[in-house]
Amino acid sequence: MKLIDQVACSIISEAGYGEMFTHRTGHGLGIEVHEEPYLMSSNERPLEEGMVASVEPGIYLTGKFGVRIEDIVVVTSNGAERLNHFSRDLIKIKC
Repeated sequence: MKLIDQVACSIISEAGYGEMFTHRTGHGLGIEVHEEPYLMSSNERPLEEGMVASVEPGIYLTGKFGVRIEDIVVVTSNGAERLNHFSRDLIKIKC
């Protein structure tokens, strides 16, 4: 969990948004919407095959807006498989 959070934080920081990344990278999904495993730097628990998680790093610009992309993944013997297959293309909305 710790490594996943550190990698997400590093990528966001390198893009110049580190101070705007204000919460954990994600959380487990199961009977409850938010449960272990929590994908955050303080969680030393190892990932186990069969765990399902929402990987959802977010960037929040104070007083403006926030952006969060959620990928639902299942841990497999080969890594992870993304379960949702929505477009990752940037969509511009005229306001």
